[in-house]
Amino acid sequence: MAGEQGERTRMTTGIWVLGGYQSDFARNLPREGVGMDGLVAEVVDGTLASAGIDGTAVETIHVGNAFGQLFTGQGHLGAMPATVHDALWGTPSARHEAACASGSIGVLAAMNELGSGAYGCALVLGVEIEKTQSSDAAARTLAAASWVGHEADGVSYVWPYTFARVAEEYAARYGLDEVHLRAISATNLAAAKRNPKAQTRDWSIPEDLDDPSANPVIDGPVRRFDCSQVTDGGAGVVLVSDAWLRDHPGVRPIARIEGWGHTTVGLPLAPKLARSADDPFVMPHVRKAALDAFDRAGTDLDGIDGFEVHDCFAPSEYLAIDHLGLTGPGESWKAVENGDIALGGSFPINPSGGLIGGGHPVGATGVRMLVDASLQVSGDAGENQVEGAERFGTLNIGGSTATVVSLVVGATPDS
Repeated sequence: MAGEQGERTRMTTGIWVLGGYQSDFARNLPREGVGMDGLVAEVVDGTLASAGIDGTAVETIHVGNAFGQLFTGQGHLGAMPATVHDALWGTPSARHEAACASGSIGVLAAMNELGSGAYGCALVLGVEIEKTQSSDAAARTLAAASWVGHEADGVSYVWPYTFARVAEEYAARYGLDEVHLRAISATNLAAAKRNPKAQTRDWSIPEDLDDPSANPVIDGPVRRFDCSQVTDGGAGVVLVSDAWLRDHPGVRPIARIEGWGHTTVGLPLAPKLARSADDPFVMPHVRKAALDAFDRAGTDLDGIDGFEVHDCFAPSEYLAIDHLGLTGPGESWKAVENGDIALGGSFPINPSGGLIGGGHPVGATGVRMLVDASLQVSGDAGENQVEGAERFGTLNIGGSTATVVSLVVGATPDS
């Protein structure tokens, strides 16, 4: 598998996860009177407490956020941690925007600083408040991550439309039975029932997702329960270097980031599909990001016990399954039909509930994935624990896969 894209240099500098935190994604923060300051304060405090450190230990901060100004009017979010937490006053901080991959880009920036030796301890946050607008208005706001004015003209719901076209591409190339999209959604919604911070954990889900009256069509093969929701929430991690860990012998990390991959292509969907017309994979750059992460971790898919993938819509998880190599190209349905991706299956995907079940506060999603992967390898994932998980992956995408980040997270020696 490594030879398919060319081997990447294996990571030799340790990047360790001291702790992580996720807010309750079922909350409606504007209704509670909680603004971006309140959300950032909660995530900072929760993350530091999980890591067992205080703010004075943090040397650098990275904030993932996609739509701050558009949903809340608040920009300059790199300065928000110091605004709400006195101990962070004077600590260098920056905001990162890469649509739904904003949080993961913040993680990569922190990893780069730690790996270079510039800093030893980083706080990475992902935050988003979206429920300041109606569903229709929020859909228009979220469309800012597409190529505005150049694609999906006249389309009210850009992202269901976009991933419906991805599903149709699979149908044209390989055939696609929509029952497998419904099964992906049902698996993630069932997993969310076990997650105490999942957005849909208390929702009433129709027993028959194939029933169009209970699960209406949104666009093409994409139906209501195939979609992630408008979500408020945040997540955070504390990352430290080998040197920092050596200088703090009493501190025990919960996980190690062993590998990473990152690819970026153009904004619009159509050129992506055109460029891959002769490739067995619909989005080869998505596969490359995952393969690079495997190579840097010195493993392949057989050495990984499960994945958190970007199921913004059921077709995006369908794409992730074959692009990770769990099946051959166009054969994702086999892993769905065999139950491989369910908790207890041979390769669980999104045991947290993913985005469809767990929620999708856009700028927070990449960080949330890292938190859940770290909980898996530390054995702390509760009812969503994958038995014996020692390595877990993440696959986070922004827009119509314009930005892709994949991580491989491993257990610590004491886990």
